[in-house]
Amino acid sequence: MFRRGISLSKIVSLIKKEAVLFIAALFALFSMFLVPLGVQYFSYIDYPVLGILFCLMLVVAGLRKLGVFDFLSLKLLTRAKSVKHLYILLINCVFVFSMFVTNDVALIVFVPLTIGIFDFIGHKKLIFTIVMETLAANLGSMLTPIGNPQNLYIYSFYNLDIPAFFGYVLPVGLVSYVVIMAILLLSRNENRGVKFENKFKMGTIKLDNVKKLLLYYAGLFILCIVTVLRVLDYRICVLVVLAATLIVDRELLKKVDYGLLLTFTCFFIFVGNLGRIDAVKDTLSLFLEGRVFIVSILSSQIISNVPAAMMISDFTRDVRNLLLGVNIGGLGTPVASLASLISFRFYSRSKNSASGKFLAVFSVYNIAILLLLSVIFYFAVF
Repeated sequence: MFRRGISLSKIVSLIKKEAVLFIAALFALFSMFLVPLGVQYFSYIDYPVLGILFCLMLVVAGLRKLGVFDFLSLKLLTRAKSVKHLYILLINCVFVFSMFVTNDVALIVFVPLTIGIFDFIGHKKLIFTIVMETLAANLGSMLTPIGNPQNLYIYSFYNLDIPAFFGYVLPVGLVSYVVIMAILLLSRNENRGVKFENKFKMGTIKLDNVKKLLLYYAGLFILCIVTVLRVLDYRICVLVVLAATLIVDRELLKKVDYGLLLTFTCFFIFVGNLGRIDAVKDTLSLFLEGRVFIVSILSSQIISNVPAAMMISDFTRDVRNLLLGVNIGGLGTPVASLASLISFRFYSRSKNSASGKFLAVFSVYNIAILLLLSVIFYFAVF
């Protein structure tokens, strides 16, 4: 009985940790009762998306272990002259970093750093700063195909080119940045000065190996970008990155978010099976006609924007409204973007945390900006 209790608790803990994966698996299993197993299941999966995500996760894990992100962020933070200047720098760093290392990674790097800094200076702006960092990560990441998983998926699924992609997202990204900066600049001025010692060690790596490893990871990152641009076949990218990882640092394989890759796979199966049921496909396609933008935003609030993008994409060719809808839809509820849950998890585990207050501040800013951007771009796209 005791062993069963422990086993059950571990299962419950795993489900809580990987809630979206659990839901995706249930959806996939449900669809399997409607469509018998067969070789066609293999055609559902978007292998380039999974391959590029896997490679990016390995490269980013290597850069994090090397300490590159900490080094760059602390270099910038030594320039802070006041608390207000400090959180403006932090939030701008998150906005820019999220474009290239995904919104999740940007928050994994900066939120713990922010908590440590504010714990040191003992200031009450911690919740505001983390909430704005989360907004910056979710909005900044929309500006590149590799900024978040839904962008990479949509970019691949619809076979977009770079000019078309930027044509869709740049207006939203620019307006989003202006909104964030307006909030920051209009916030209460903080005159209290801050000072940081510019002392830093490059992760656990010896300094004489830093330059060599930095060039190595930079080369792999460029390889991933070239693959995203479809200059190189994704299979070559996977083989090169995987082989290099096995040779240089196989421990990085433990840092890959396999839960996200499995979540994608489950949703590929679910959506693929639905697409083979004519009645379902026709009904969903008819319902989505003229409503893709709104449905994308609303569905993101419930199941998060990555699954929403995958579920809707198979039933519409309206890529612009889907792309804008799931990116703007990453705001709102804490589950609208999984990156938001990362921020909340870090904050709730910090010293003297006030989770209720955090969720209240988070909701006010997220819902307000969600409504503002939705109204602006609803009239722009229709």
